[in-house]
Amino acid sequence: MSDRRESEIHRTNRPVVEDSGLPTLAEALDMPGLAQGMPEVLAGEEALGSRVRWVHVSDSPGVGRLLDGGELLLTTASAWPEHPDDLRALVADFAAAGLVGIVIELGAHYRYVPAVVVDAARSAGLVLIALHREVKFVAVTEQVHRRIIDDQTAALRARDEVRSLFTDLALRGAPADYVVERLARTLRAPVILESLAHEVVVADLAGADHVVLEGWQERSRLSGRVPDDSRTIVPVQARGTRWGSLVALAGPAHPAGRLAVLEQGATALALGRLADPAGEDWVHLGRRRLVDDLVADRYGSLPEAAVRLSAAGLLSEGMAMLGLAVSGAGAATIEAAAAEVCARALCGTPRRADEPAEGWMPVLLALPSTTTLAGATVDRFLAALRTGGRVRLVVGPRVDPAAPEDMLVRTLDSAHEALDLAESGEMGESGVMWVRRHPLRRFVAALRGDHRLLAHAESMLAPVLDLPAARRDDLLDALAAVVAHPGNRTAAATAAHVSRSVFYQRLDALEEILGVRLDDGEVLAALHLAVAVHRAHAS
Repeated sequence: MSDRRESEIHRTNRPVVEDSGLPTLAEALDMPGLAQGMPEVLAGEEALGSRVRWVHVSDSPGVGRLLDGGELLLTTASAWPEHPDDLRALVADFAAAGLVGIVIELGAHYRYVPAVVVDAARSAGLVLIALHREVKFVAVTEQVHRRIIDDQTAALRARDEVRSLFTDLALRGAPADYVVERLARTLRAPVILESLAHEVVVADLAGADHVVLEGWQERSRLSGRVPDDSRTIVPVQARGTRWGSLVALAGPAHPAGRLAVLEQGATALALGRLADPAGEDWVHLGRRRLVDDLVADRYGSLPEAAVRLSAAGLLSEGMAMLGLAVSGAGAATIEAAAAEVCARALCGTPRRADEPAEGWMPVLLALPSTTTLAGATVDRFLAALRTGGRVRLVVGPRVDPAAPEDMLVRTLDSAHEALDLAESGEMGESGVMWVRRHPLRRFVAALRGDHRLLAHAESMLAPVLDLPAARRDDLLDALAAVVAHPGNRTAAATAAHVSRSVFYQRLDALEEILGVRLDDGEVLAALHLAVAVHRAHAS
């Protein structure tokens, strides 16, 4: 078939495309050029999914040295040796050269393919195909090569589009979570940005089930030692500094190549870090989004929320949890304070303030189950928090280790209670409030949107609220003091910051204006609730 001299080695310049964009052997067999030859697969059926990088036509037994690997060889075998040992060695040479398959046209030399060739191909895992009808080899090469070149053109076009997309994102300073979202949309597969400690910073699951994140840290560490074909991993780094990794899970092929797309995303993220070195750290960003989504109930199910917390390294065995609300300290300060007591903190976005240090920040605190946030421990925590100035802290109920879902429900309830209580009333002089010590305020905070509570407060306090501002405030302060210290009028007067005589005069005025007796337990309970509701909505 070929009379060119084999004494000189010539390499054919072939398009360089990612394997996923090349036709498979099975696809090549379906093309008209080969299909009309009535192809029969004699060996290597399991390798029909192999990619064909190029097609080579030759009858020479020395063609192996002209191959680069990945070729499909078309031949009539007219120049092949006749001795079985030589044929066996020839097939072994072809396999060693990286051929993905051999197509032998019967009739010109062989009436059937020798058994030794079939056995040798099967032993080498090499696809062997016999053509029972004559075909035009030039038509076969033309069809396969056109497919390869068309795929290459599509790949180049797709790569240009991807490069433009992520370059634009980098120039516009797109945040990390948006870059990850666009990667997941482009690859139609889950994409995760993880920290150097393999904690999930940002994840877009592209519609996949949250179970793909189960055991994330351990599986990520393992994949560093044992290759995992289901993952495509690209480091996010620049100028000798590495910030983390982008991980794409299994998904469909992309014309530009999954690796090339992920590399463009990593470049955009790295450029963003270089352009804004003082910007928010990715780990803080991911944790903030996680806490915000948890507190706002944005996850579809509790198992999904538990998986996200575990992937962030927070929800783990042997750890108790607390929901906190902190004002006057930033995320970095809170995390450093948590480390002082061997705990870990995840901070959300501050609420109801323009400056992060002024709003109430939701915090999930994980600490060893043997540690109690009390006594010397809480003193150390507060001392570390107060390095930046005045800090206010609301501590939710402690949640000890239990089943993950049950623990998570109670942890989030704890965080909700801490936030609601922080936003619904005044803090004491210590700047620390323990949710469990204020059952009535917890009740009011949880139900402060209920119109029946509002109606109760307005009905009970209406005569006082209608008074001039100065008189109204004095009487409300006295009422708040007496309901807070119902059995101790001396302590109540001290709390109201007035003399006992003035305090008693105000109590007499309250009984007259409200038409009640302040030594009636039921009346005091109703007034206590009314005052708590009023102050929660006035704060």
